[in-house]
Amino acid sequence: MTIHKEGYASLILTVLLLTAVHFLSQYLLESYPIARQIILIISIALFLIVLQFFRHPKRNLTQGDKLVIAPADGKVVVIEETEENEVFKDRRLQVSIFMSPVNVHVNRYPVEGKVSFSKYHPGLYLVAWHPKSSTENERTTVVVDKPSGVRVLMRQIAGALARRIVCYATEGKEVKQGEEMGFIKFGSRVDVFLPIGTKVNVELNQAVKGGVTVLAELN
Repeated sequence: MTIHKEGYASLILTVLLLTAVHFLSQYLLESYPIARQIILIISIALFLIVLQFFRHPKRNLTQGDKLVIAPADGKVVVIEETEENEVFKDRRLQVSIFMSPVNVHVNRYPVEGKVSFSKYHPGLYLVAWHPKSSTENERTTVVVDKPSGVRVLMRQIAGALARRIVCYATEGKEVKQGEEMGFIKFGSRVDVFLPIGTKVNVELNQAVKGGVTVLAELN
């Protein structure tokens, strides 16, 4: 188990803040040892919570030319046909994964190919499972074109707690299936848009693992 590079700054800031709280409590609560112990226990718990959020476990990645692999850990909250109006401007099959604060928050490319579109959108911070979060929240849209011509769109969506989206995709970049696409801090959602007729291998409310679970099979 390692710590993701996106967590270094947050962990350092957390340590500095909790250290300051500790020394302040030692000074202000000198006559209240129980209160100081409670503050110390809470500080350690908070640090461990932040630490586990940025964990970056090693994975035996699933790969396959016809396979669409889950781009993130979490729970499947949407499986439906919908209109994709940003890039494709036609109907697509949408599969969405909600990531709670306890999930690993690394985002991965579900397919191999070339990035043909990558765009960041500022926006709102509705709860990530809200139907309008896909189009109104802060988000980043990435499209990967497979060598076969199939185009797969991924959308990183910030939630009520997630206030920073990190995306490594750049247009023209060749990417591998399971390679890191980015990171979203503190709870969020990832949408995947697939061609109509794609076979979906997951069900609503199913827990999936990024880079491992087969989300769907392309025709």
